[in-house]
This record gives sequence, structure tokens and C-alpha cells, in this order.
Amino acid sequence: MKKPRVDLSKFQNSTFERGATILKELLWIIIRALFFNHSLALVNRLKIDLLKLFGAKVGQGVIIKPSVMIKFPWKLIIGNHVWIGEKVWIDNLDQVVIEDHVCISQGAMLLCGNHDYTKETFDLIVKPITLKRGTWVGAKAVVCPGVTAHPDSILSVGSVATKDLDASGIYQGIPAKKIRERVIAQ
Repeated sequence: MKKPRVDLSKFQNSTFERGATILKELLWIIIRALFFNHSLALVNRLKIDLLKLFGAKVGQGVIIKPSVMIKFPWKLIIGNHVWIGEKVWIDNLDQVVIEDHVCISQGAMLLCGNHDYTKETFDLIVKPITLKRGTWVGAKAVVCPGVTAHPDSILSVGSVATKDLDASGIYQGIPAKKIRERVIAQ
């Protein structure tokens, strides 16, 4: 019989740094279920205070809508006047930095982890994500590991950013390609 090309029984994750104790992570899972991962519109201030309690750095004027999934708040930095829409998933296995005046629309995903498909063991790869000032991640768009969205860039609805987005660029498609420049009226 032919040897399998991928052997998940050999997968090991020993180099991955969770960044918190098991107890802290378990407590966060409970808090996330009670206050974040549901459709009730709870007091925004409470969500921000809980994120800070678990190590997130959160600025002023941040809006977090219902059903937001945040993997590890201790690996999250959110600037001022950021909007995080319903059902956003921040799978921050590595650091996620969201600078000032960023909008992340409904159902968008920030994915810091992936797997090395070239290895039999399908090893985990994690890289940070940075969304610079004024960026907009459209509804159901995906930002992949290692991507930096430079200031005022837009990733349009349903698009997938696999590479950095230029400042003021508007990106669309899978994988996302620059389709034009963003012009902001004064």
C-alpha cells in the first residue's frame, strides 16, 4: 500500500506559544461564551473591560458588536475608534494589531494561523496581522497570516488578502488584487 502523503498522526505543535496559562485560557473561554459569542447586544463597555482584564490593549471609542469571536485577548491591540462588526472572528494565534479608525465588517475573519501543506506533518504556521489606521475589512472578507493592511486600504466584501495591501488601495477578489485607489473627500 502507498504511504500517505500527509500523516496527521505526526502533527506536533510544540513550538506554538499560547501566551497564557491553561487556567487563564479556560477562564477566557467561559467569559467569551457568556459575553462575546452570542447574539445579545450587551453593554459595550463591559466587553472592553473584560478584554483588558485578559490582557488586550484597547483604545477609546471602540465598538464591539454581538457574536464576535476573539481567540486570545492577550495577543490583541485595538486602537481608538475601531468598529468590530457582528460575527467577526479574530483567530489571533499570533499578535493582531488594529490601529485607529479601522472598520472590520460583519463576518470578516482575521486568521493568524495556517498549515504547511508542503510537509507530511502539516505543521502549524502562525504570523501576525496588522491593520493600519483607517483600513476597512469588508463583510465576509478574510485577512491571512502575515498580512499588513497599510493606511486607508480597503479589502472589499468576500475578498481574501494573502499579501500586504498598499496604502489607499482598494482590493477585491480571491486572492485580492488592487482594483483602484481610495480617494477620501475632505
